[in-house]
Amino acid sequence: MALAGNLRQDDQSVYVLHSYPFKETSLVVELFSQQFGRVAAVAKGARRPRSAMRGMLQSFQLLTGTWSGKNELKTLHSLDWAHGLVNLQGEALMCGFYMNELLLRLLPREDAHEALFEYYQTTLNTLSKSNDLATHLRRFELKLLQELGYAVPLIADEHGEVISANKQYRYEAEIGARALHVTQNGVQVSGSTLLDMANDHYENSFTQSQSKQLMRYLLAHYLGDKPLHTRQLLIDLQGF
Repeated sequence: MALAGNLRQDDQSVYVLHSYPFKETSLVVELFSQQFGRVAAVAKGARRPRSAMRGMLQSFQLLTGTWSGKNELKTLHSLDWAHGLVNLQGEALMCGFYMNELLLRLLPREDAHEALFEYYQTTLNTLSKSNDLATHLRRFELKLLQELGYAVPLIADEHGEVISANKQYRYEAEIGARALHVTQNGVQVSGSTLLDMANDHYENSFTQSQSKQLMRYLLAHYLGDKPLHTRQLLIDLQGF
């Protein structure tokens, strides 16, 4: 449910998802806020070399932001460091940019998702310390779709029958697991993979491979024709 924007919001917990030039000296900053979801705000003068805000526009760092405005495009007044620093490097850094692009493409503006904000924060911290990056991306992708209200049933098929670990299915977006003879749409996936995902178990290499194919298919369905730039980079690097 969209939140009605008040005139001014002070000291809100935020992450910077993206920024781009606006007019001669300013930037539009896309923020992911804990209380208000995705917020777009103009950082006036932020492109000037001596701008105090310019150095604060760091992705993956928890910040506190203050903005005002009743229209969709707010005015950003300040950003300040919050506690802790996250250090993403190499492939983990690319994973972070991939998560940001997913949020930019799928998260409606000013639609609060506090649980997703907390999971994003947890995933960033995990990426900075873990080598199993692909598994953490699968978990985040699934959490994102679930939090946004997209049905991703994993323990029952389209008729409500409990998924069998020994059975093969075709998984179709907005429907779920279906018998192989019913459709050629979607992707083929084993019941064991679906149950592993439901139980957050990704240790099995077969589950890792099939969950990647399933999430790639589901995200493509909800993203539409425009591909993710960071997804292709990750595929080129390590096949994430």
